[in-house]
This record gives sequence, C-alpha cells and structure tokens, in this order.
Amino acid sequence: MQKFQIAIDGPSGSGKSTLAKSLSKLLGILYLDTGAMYRACGLKALLAGVSPKDETLVKPLLEQTDIRIRFENGSQRIYLDGVDVTADIRKPDVSVAASDISSLPSVRQKMVAMQREIASSQSVVLDGRDIGSYVLPDAEYKFFLTADPKERAKRRLEELSASGTTTTYDEVLAGILYRDHQDSTRAFAPLRKVEGAVEIDTTHNTPEQTLDAILRALGPDIGNECGKSGKSCV
Repeated sequence: MQKFQIAIDGPSGSGKSTLAKSLSKLLGILYLDTGAMYRACGLKALLAGVSPKDETLVKPLLEQTDIRIRFENGSQRIYLDGVDVTADIRKPDVSVAASDISSLPSVRQKMVAMQREIASSQSVVLDGRDIGSYVLPDAEYKFFLTADPKERAKRRLEELSASGTTTTYDEVLAGILYRDHQDSTRAFAPLRKVEGAVEIDTTHNTPEQTLDAILRALGPDIGNECGKSGKSCV
C-alpha cells in the first residue's frame, strides 16, 4: 500500500495522543507526538529563565537547542540537549509554557520543518493543533477531536496523578482553558477545524469507542482491512 498521512487535531485533553498511539500500533505506522516537541521548547525556555512569549529571546535560544525524538521499546522519547525529558515536559508549568512558545513563528517553523521531514518518507499519524491546516495540509485523512473542558481536565489530572505529579483539578482546568484560548486565537497557525475534517466529540467516549469511530471513517481500504485484521499498512 502507498504511504499515507493521518492528521488529528483538537484541544488539549481531547484524546488525540491516546487515539494516535492506538492507530499507530493497529495500522503499523509511525506515530509522531508533535505536542511533545513544543513542550520541550517550553521546558528549554523555563530552564534558561527566558519568557516563552518573548520571540526576541526565544529565537536565539532555539539556535542553541537540540531536540531529538527517539523510539525506544515501542514508545517515543523526547531528548532535550541530550537529556531524556519525556516525564518533565508533562508538568503543568511546562504545559503553559508550551502553549505560549508554540505561538511564536520561529518556533513553529523549526518544529514543522522537523515534522514534515519525518512524515515525508513513510506512513504516519500526527496529532496536534495545526496538523491538518498547516503541518500536513495535504494529508489524506483529517480528524478533529473535541470534548467538554471539564472532562478534559479530569482526564489530564488522572494522567498527571498516575505519573506522580501533584496538582489540583482547578489548576488543571485553568490550564486547559488558558491553552484553549491561546491555541485558538494565536495569529500564526491557530487551532481550527479544517474543511473536510471528520469531527468527533469524545466527551462520553471510551478510547476504544473513539478508535472504532476513526476506523469506520478511514473506510475499508485502511480502517477495516489492515486495521481490524491487525495487518500492517506500511
């Protein structure tokens, strides 16, 4: 089968990463967590004491920043300047910094160049906020996930608690709402549903139900034949 691209967009906590990981495993294609790349940029700014909103300071900082994506034991790991920061980038303060820094054109241009290069040589599933609109505008399959903010905050709190991060529901909800506003109103490549994207509200869905909905939308060539049969589409 020829290579293809699946773009999954949506706000924080809507289930994009969980869905993308499941699709990647089921279809036998590469999953690239683009949000983790922006989180690494946000973490770098925090560690350097630089405001993630200040492009004049962030741009030269990026020139001294090395972000590597490695796939180890079936999972994606993020390395910042040679250090594995996969767990650190999920902390609430980094989430806010990631939202701020991702609105800067210099940051998005650098990260998108990396993402497009990876996606150009193989079948991939990418999730983020501007995958279908900006990163992979010619992707064959585009989806937009939504969910009630309160449910998204609940999910994120459970993830953070499971990883050992101490925070409160109110703090997580405030962060969710902040990111929603930042992501949808930024001037450069904002979060939006593109024409032709299949929208799925995951508020009351289990991850399995959302996955089934996506497989049905992908159609018999991909969703049924290689997905449900467990065969690789690569």
